[in-house]
Amino acid sequence: MNVVILAAGQGKRMRSSLPKVLHPLAGKPMLAHVIAAAQAADRACGGVARVAVVIGHGAEQVRRAFSDRSDLHWVLQETQLGTGHAVRQAAGWLDDAVPTLVLYGDVPLVRPATLARLMQAAADHVGLLTVRLADPDGYGRVVRDWHGNVLKIVEQKDASDEERRIDEVNTGILVAPTARLKRWLAALSNDNAQHEYYLTDVIAQAVREGVTVNAVVAEEAEETLGVNSKSQLAELERVAQRRTAERLMEAGATLADPARIDVRGELVVGADVFIDVGCVFEGKVELADGVYIGPHNLLRDVTVGAGTEVLGFCYLERAQIGAHARIGPFARTRPDVVLADEVHIGNFVEVKNSTLGHGSKANHLAYVGDAEVGARCNIGAGTIVANYDGANKHKTVIEDDVHTGSNSVLVAPITIGAGATVGAGSTVSKLVPAGKLTVARAKQQTIEHWKRPTKQKK
Repeated sequence: MNVVILAAGQGKRMRSSLPKVLHPLAGKPMLAHVIAAAQAADRACGGVARVAVVIGHGAEQVRRAFSDRSDLHWVLQETQLGTGHAVRQAAGWLDDAVPTLVLYGDVPLVRPATLARLMQAAADHVGLLTVRLADPDGYGRVVRDWHGNVLKIVEQKDASDEERRIDEVNTGILVAPTARLKRWLAALSNDNAQHEYYLTDVIAQAVREGVTVNAVVAEEAEETLGVNSKSQLAELERVAQRRTAERLMEAGATLADPARIDVRGELVVGADVFIDVGCVFEGKVELADGVYIGPHNLLRDVTVGAGTEVLGFCYLERAQIGAHARIGPFARTRPDVVLADEVHIGNFVEVKNSTLGHGSKANHLAYVGDAEVGARCNIGAGTIVANYDGANKHKTVIEDDVHTGSNSVLVAPITIGAGATVGAGSTVSKLVPAGKLTVARAKQQTIEHWKRPTKQKK
């Protein structure tokens, strides 16, 4: 299957320097959704899609955004002269041996299953995707014969009263035999008010030649909606999130409110996962069976083991979290963190580029950076791993069963031996022996006859 995706438009109503097709929807550019849908549909039909993207406005920006995609063929439409003209730019690249599917980079929610139905209906004919709207005002109506074949597409301004009552409208998405499509594209005329070459005129040519046009009706109107403004983009974002919420619930997750979740990447859930309101998932996130995610958390590229609780208002990034752990509330992990089973990371604790062993805890107001923490350690409230000397990061090793008292500072590079205890308020910068108490604090003094300064009255 040849796939031609039209992505050259400027999108003036978006009021943005970003090309319209690069605006994100559910965490990915709109164009990425269209490419993925086309390739998935072709796989479902047993083929391998050859994808050409027609670019114009912001062409280099669009290409850079997909610089890792060597499978895409880029076609430049230097002057935007209509949809038919855009497809014509890719004509020389099209393989006559397979049909051609035309899609739009700003219609991001078309389902692969819908495209597969369209491709199957086309066969050696023309397949046209249509949709039925309760209010079709402003759209081109699809006029069929008694056998269901498409006779023509009538624009509203040219439609009779009877034709205006038709609720089936054209989406512009079509599949056509490639050799015929090339001939029809070459014959397009711009003799119209806009002086543009319209792809819809291909349908009229097909009918005149006696080629059957099979119309396939989309099951959901939302999958045929385009984006021309930030408001429309926001509407489709909620549609995309609703679809994701339905998929998660079918997989066994319980969502406190399906309307208040944002998945901006890939979220995989096990059975009996609970997700509270206001949570954002970015990149690839995996939640094993029985995971509890409290309200207003952000997880980016995180795996969470079975039975783990992530309490509210946490920011977790590039972390591997074991089973039956307890995270938060108000905890943060920065890249790259590995937390073993039954680890506790509490309120206002930050962990960065560190590992914590089985059952270790940092429950309050601590920073652990560039450290290897063993099993069953207790990081006391206010403990700081001082890993940065102003120029370089240094490593700290905390062996098993270590306890650090409140307001301890561990100056890296340093090793805290197994079973050691660091007294509260200590700043340690040398090896702390295993199994012993180490205290490093100034001697307490009381200054006799000292008086607190008082403010002079003016």
